[in-house]
Amino acid sequence: MNENWLHIGPLEDIPRQGARVVKTAVGEIAIFRTVDDEIFALRDKCPHKGGPLSQGIVHGKKVACPLHDWKINLDSGLAVAPDVGCAARYPVRVVDGMVSLSLAPGSAGVPAGESA
Repeated sequence: MNENWLHIGPLEDIPRQGARVVKTAVGEIAIFRTVDDEIFALRDKCPHKGGPLSQGIVHGKKVACPLHDWKINLDSGLAVAPDVGCAARYPVRVVDGMVSLSLAPGSAGVPAGESA
């Protein structure tokens, strides 16, 4: 198991139904927080036209891109049909109220249910 985790900060720093952008060596990554305090991390680019997903509205486990209202599943990065595309996702965790993000090689864009 990879222990290459980047410390992001307290969960409370990420607004419910919103996001916080983290600038990394692999580009900007949006850390999303749902109303139920679930945390997800996606590349901050919509697969449609590259819109900033971090500026979209979070509803349930989806975010709506602010440019053309594409809905993106936070848990998989996949666009909701009939739209097709995927935003790379990254492992994220909360331990003792602190959020961490993994940038381990091969961890981005892994489909749900598969391992890196």
